[in-house]
Amino acid sequence: MKMKKKIFLVIALLVLITACNFPFFKEEEPENIFDQPAQTLTAMFAAFPTPTAAATGQSATAAVQASSTAIPSATAANDQRGAQQVVAKYLSKKPVLDGDWGDWKQSTLAYPAYYVVYGLKAWENDSDCEGSFILGWDESFLYVGVKVKDDTYVQNASGELLFRGDSIELLIDTDLAGDFHTASLNEDDYQIGIAPGRGSINGPKEAYLWYPISKKGSITDQIDITSTSTAGIYRLEVRIPWSVLEITPQKGMRLGFEFSVSDNDNPAENVQQTLISNIPTHGFLDPTTWGEMILD
Repeated sequence: MKMKKKIFLVIALLVLITACNFPFFKEEEPENIFDQPAQTLTAMFAAFPTPTAAATGQSATAAVQASSTAIPSATAANDQRGAQQVVAKYLSKKPVLDGDWGDWKQSTLAYPAYYVVYGLKAWENDSDCEGSFILGWDESFLYVGVKVKDDTYVQNASGELLFRGDSIELLIDTDLAGDFHTASLNEDDYQIGIAPGRGSINGPKEAYLWYPISKKGSITDQIDITSTSTAGIYRLEVRIPWSVLEITPQKGMRLGFEFSVSDNDNPAENVQQTLISNIPTHGFLDPTTWGEMILD
């Protein structure tokens, strides 16, 4: 009888862990949508995500690290992620970080993020939350330009919990070929959260690193963030030193990549109501569900 009780408790604990997100449980079950490209995006962007599998519906919160064994592959360097590939263009002229990507957008490609991968019930329409981004690089930095349609800007969270307010998230696998088939996070997988401004878009900017676990903590002092806003839209320009990712960039390099936007419309509560992504297969604990970024 005691043995049966122990087995029951172990099973119950496993169910609890897989049903919720670290560091706190979610009351709302995530919901997903794959066939809802916003009509306003049709003529605006150069490339679109291609859904290839059902999304996992996991929230953007940092979670308990899963364990998995990599499957060796002699052709990993030639394999390609099934999700969207995006291109970071080499920038011979450094962008002016003023929150407006106008001075370097023409040198890049723009990509939309409109897949609701968490909190579909809370998502109203494209004015509620919809994003786009551009990417660039040089020998020193990865550059990210962001435009988000958001009718209510709310960011009162901070630190490890900044995802519970309006913010963006970058997932980057810095050793794509080396662990191509590894379905769990390890020391070369980065989860970075960026808050455009606490209290308002003009408030303090913040960047937080959830993964790798060994490097977890604030990286605000290492990343340059600028932001601006107009009615219903906020913009970001982010400059990330390659030293943060501990890699040396080179033309043709392929990195695992995913871009997401968290939305909160409730100023009375710090909560992640919705998460939209450029990839419908969002599963932040599983790098094999991410797309790719190619340095061009």
